[in-house]
Amino acid sequence: MAPQRRAAPRGPESGGAAAGADRGDRRRPGSGRRSRAPQEPRWRWLTPAFLLFSAVLGGLLGWSYLSAEEGVTEVLARHREHLQDRFVEVPCSEDYDSHKRYEGCTPRKCGRGVTDSVITREEAERIRRIAERGLSLGGSDGGASILDLHSGALSLGKHFVNLYRYFGDKIQDIFTEEDFALYRDVRQRIQQRIALAFGISSSLLYLTKPTFFSRINNTEAKTTHDEYWHPHIDKVTYGSFDYTSLLYLSDYSEDFGGGRFVFMDAGSNKTIEPRAEILTRIHQLAVSEGRVSFFTSGSENLHRVEKVRWGTRYAITISFTCNPDHSIGDPVLM
Repeated sequence: MAPQRRAAPRGPESGGAAAGADRGDRRRPGSGRRSRAPQEPRWRWLTPAFLLFSAVLGGLLGWSYLSAEEGVTEVLARHREHLQDRFVEVPCSEDYDSHKRYEGCTPRKCGRGVTDSVITREEAERIRRIAERGLSLGGSDGGASILDLHSGALSLGKHFVNLYRYFGDKIQDIFTEEDFALYRDVRQRIQQRIALAFGISSSLLYLTKPTFFSRINNTEAKTTHDEYWHPHIDKVTYGSFDYTSLLYLSDYSEDFGGGRFVFMDAGSNKTIEPRAEILTRIHQLAVSEGRVSFFTSGSENLHRVEKVRWGTRYAITISFTCNPDHSIGDPVLM
């Protein structure tokens, strides 16, 4: 659902220059026999000057038009600021009307939130190490790799494999029960924060698929699976989604460049700068926490991820549904 970009408006036509020259060539009283040849150099410079002015004005108008079309970028969450909680309410779309509604869970209050107060820095680092170890078993030939501990899906070259079947008992050397226990605990805390923000019961939310780690770098895309940057709507792409969350596991501008999360609103894009390990000072104590963003999954939150220009961006997408038929369990070590 990428917004369609219209052509920039053309600048003013240059026909006015000829009209101006004609007016300048009118003979004044008493100059009936005066030759027009000497006067032509006086006006000849107007045509190129007017054309230059038209080009500049047209360029400015076109730039303004495209800027309005693409939207002014505003930063919803900067990577160096510590956010206890930030929430922006937006009108709900009609996407939820085409699905069965679950009272007390299906979004009636829509919006997006950011918090740095759910996950500690140490927990974010441990979660990232889980991602790094799992993705070390494979990885995409392109710039975007995924690891899904629930289904076992792992990027490998241009395809996906089930890591539990593909690697068998070797998985016991990669992950531990403590890893999976932390994963479940983090998921539960994010679920509770979403429920609190949207005024619903946490018990009515269910984990749904896909829920996965992502690793993105600036390697050229080899398949469509590597093209992560296209605008999309989670509820349209995955009908089961009602609420989407992301836990960022690396820092914007320090671990990678580009790669910001962008909400594409009419006239004004809102960006979130990922962070995982930035230190802030509170009461003389060093405090650092992983950043979580979350939002209702309908078209009120059309979004995309900027292309990563350098470095590596790690995150985990954790998705929730109100429909128990689409629920999945927490991963278990096989």
